[in-house]
Amino acid sequence: MKFNPVIVDLSHFDDVRDWDAVKRFGILGVINKATEGPGMIDKTYAIRRRPVLDRDMLYGAYHFLRPGDPTEQADHFLDIALSVERPDDLLLALDHEDRRVSLDNAKQWLQRVFSKAKRRAVLYSGFLIKAQLGKNHDPFLAEHRLWLSHFSSRPVCPPNWASPWIIQFTGDGKGPGPHQVPGISIAGGIDLNHYGDTPARLKEEWAKGPAMAMA
Repeated sequence: MKFNPVIVDLSHFDDVRDWDAVKRFGILGVINKATEGPGMIDKTYAIRRRPVLDRDMLYGAYHFLRPGDPTEQADHFLDIALSVERPDDLLLALDHEDRRVSLDNAKQWLQRVFSKAKRRAVLYSGFLIKAQLGKNHDPFLAEHRLWLSHFSSRPVCPPNWASPWIIQFTGDGKGPGPHQVPGISIAGGIDLNHYGDTPARLKEEWAKGPAMAMA
């Protein structure tokens, strides 16, 4: 598969030194960690909002779900994620990769975000969603775009979705290249994501999803 690496996901572990170089590389969207678990806040999230806006790139927020009350974690995430400039333009996402977190808890988090924010978050997962869902079809989860994590030149999508919306095809130096983006420094390798359509379509779909973007 030929990848189109136009989205990068970041956290405080990434050192962004030159946003202009990031954009010149071809990055169209940045998804930054906002929160984790019941109380952690990634301070880089709010800081990076303005430079991304200034360069006309797309911005998003993700929450790393940990064991504990998923509703409280969703509320915590929304308090932080929506506190920055132009919150309606943000992509919202759930990072579901902790084996100790049940699929029911992930669904509770997604439902809470939908109930409060009136839009569906993107679901990031890979091995865990495949293990928890198997070949089963979950209509509720299918309403959410899948951000598939699979560090491979031949990523495999769970049968619950016809295809992933975006694919994290490399990270920590694993998976196909490139493993670095100019202007960003991180040991091991950066997390890069594939999007298969045009920049205009990505912008339309970014915050609210394909169906709402076309409505």
